[in-house]
Amino acid sequence: MTYNAVLCGCGAMAKGWLRALQTTSQMQHPVTIVGLVDLDRDMAQAIADEFNLHQVVIGTDLATVLSDTRPDILFDVVIPAARHSVVTTGLAHACHVLSEKPMATSMEEAEDLRRAAREAGRIHAIVQNRRFISGVRRMHRLVASGAIGTVTGIHCDFFLGPHFGGFREKMHNVLLLDMAIHTFDAARFVSGKSPLSVYCLETNPSGSWYAHGAAATAIFRLSDDVVFTYRGSWCAEGERTSWESAWRIVGSKGMLTWDGEETFKAAVAGTEPGLLHGFTPIDVPPPDKDEETHGHVSVIADFLNAINSGREPETVSHDNIKSLAMVLGAIESAKSGQPVDIAA
Repeated sequence: MTYNAVLCGCGAMAKGWLRALQTTSQMQHPVTIVGLVDLDRDMAQAIADEFNLHQVVIGTDLATVLSDTRPDILFDVVIPAARHSVVTTGLAHACHVLSEKPMATSMEEAEDLRRAAREAGRIHAIVQNRRFISGVRRMHRLVASGAIGTVTGIHCDFFLGPHFGGFREKMHNVLLLDMAIHTFDAARFVSGKSPLSVYCLETNPSGSWYAHGAAATAIFRLSDDVVFTYRGSWCAEGERTSWESAWRIVGSKGMLTWDGEETFKAAVAGTEPGLLHGFTPIDVPPPDKDEETHGHVSVIADFLNAINSGREPETVSHDNIKSLAMVLGAIESAKSGQPVDIAA
């Protein structure tokens, strides 16, 4: 089945979406873009020209373009402040909606979007593309197999010094809002646990070229007594970690580490006598399904397959709201200096 879609928000991010859709169109459920919407009509026209979308309806008002095109899907690539209005408009026009992250700018907005999707009988999902990569899928598979026993702790380090320029260097809570959500979401996915509370210290270290919040340290309490710790900085010059963080997952029988790039190490407890019993290395198998490891393409394919089958996509909004709660809870804790309850 071919689906018709309108894309709202034609800035730089839209190009990544359209490139992914060109790949997805070769898969089981192709997509035809029938409309482009942006407050800057010239920007929408430039996107149409670049991607040879010559038959699309272009406009500055989303409701009008949706009425004119009657699409099956709305792709939401707008800034977070506009997300609530865009998603509710799409749902009101009977569209399934796939949104950029974050899901919303507040938990109140997120809850309203979750309610609106339920009442419309449509799917609203979020692009958490970094859980759809090989490394995260490999961690998930090993943990789910029980090879290292019951997970007791997840520990992630993220230290880089990117000089983006532009809006990120002016943002408040830049690390937590713009990047940490990927690691938080992946930790939920890999562990299969739900967030219950968080304590966070957020700083903007000396020498930072960001306006606010370039570094954060957070301790999360997850369900089943699992602890998740995150240490991160976006103004850390020198030997960096991966963009995917460096991971250490501790289980009741063993441990798994991943450097965020190519190196995995897993081991279970050994039987040597003495103070330390040593360890026995074990293999970390490849992902179950290669089609789940292509980032943005895999997110879109999962969304389209869900629409076609009637099941829920992996990043459906009523699940992704838990990842948003981790981010917003960490920010609230950093402001108050107190632990924050984030249980759903």
